[in-house]
Amino acid sequence: MRDSFNELSYKELLTKKDELVKKYSDHRFNSVVGHIDNEVEKRNMRKKIARLNTLIHEFDLGIRKQ
Repeated sequence: MRDSFNELSYKELLTKKDELVKKYSDHRFNSVVGHIDNEVEKRNMRKKIARLNTLIHEFDLGIRKQ
């Protein structure tokens, strides 16, 4: 199911992105070590981070207002 990030404010988007980046790096480390069951989750996290980056960039450009 697709996460809805449209209702979040700029600061909430930044904190959510930081959380996902940390979770993604932990997931990458665990996949290298070999303790991961679901490889698809890494791809889903990358897509979520890209969505958040897009929304943050729209705030920076002034397309979205707070």
